[in-house]
Amino acid sequence: MTPSAVAVLTAAGSGARLGLGYPKALAELAACTLVGHAASRLSASGEITQIVVTAPAEHHGAVSDALSATPGVTVPWRVVEGGPSRQASVAAGLAELARTMDAVAPYDVVLVHDAARPLASAALVSRVVAAVREGAGAVVPGLPVTDTIKSVAVSADGPERVTGTVDRSVLRAVQTPQGFAWDLLLRAHEAGADRAQDESTAATDDSSLVEALGEAVHVVPGEAAALKITTTYDLAVAGLLLAEAVAGTDAADTGSPVTSQPTTAVPTTGVPKTAVPTTGA
Repeated sequence: MTPSAVAVLTAAGSGARLGLGYPKALAELAACTLVGHAASRLSASGEITQIVVTAPAEHHGAVSDALSATPGVTVPWRVVEGGPSRQASVAAGLAELARTMDAVAPYDVVLVHDAARPLASAALVSRVVAAVREGAGAVVPGLPVTDTIKSVAVSADGPERVTGTVDRSVLRAVQTPQGFAWDLLLRAHEAGADRAQDESTAATDDSSLVEALGEAVHVVPGEAAALKITTTYDLAVAGLLLAEAVAGTDAADTGSPVTSQPTTAVPTTGVPKTAVPTTGA
């Protein structure tokens, strides 16, 4: 059988800056949870054969209910308990995938994606998978940095002092999904396992673990729609992007089968509350 691509989808963000009492992945955008949007786009790519979602144990039931209620999630999925850091959560997802891998059809590509980037398109998913299969062991989507970036000397008792201006032409703002050759990502997580249990030392993305091995990480074009949802402002921007895509006024492909509803109800302040419970069923 042909080797397959699989995905770890992290859904453990607290949602504190959205004013939530439950994980950010359960916030709603156009009547669908963020985790539902993200999983549906992974499914819509036609590349992913299964998804493992990592979430806090007390929210397993709510995350499972959210995914079950999303018609666009058409590939097999399951929810597992995450860890004390994002790195530990991804490691738990990888361990679950390894436990269930079929020796006849092993995985060749694994994506790591964040539910906090719910509008990363199916086309972006396909682009990342294709780059890995073409020989890049580690691939991240990235956008050119448009702001002027300054390095500074941090001061505890006064204004920060500028120490230089960074050449932004060589900078990229990195997004997810990030894609990896299966064996390479397992090796990277194993080598960095001592960092995973402490949030202050854990890797903030998986490509940095690969970099630590001395392996190359490659960049493919990202997309504006793959923004990270952290604040109510981000949620409002995502709502506008989704509305434009539904109306056909934006060229970006959001790639979701669950975006047929207008998003005019998404406010510029406040957060639409999901109806799922704050604890697992």
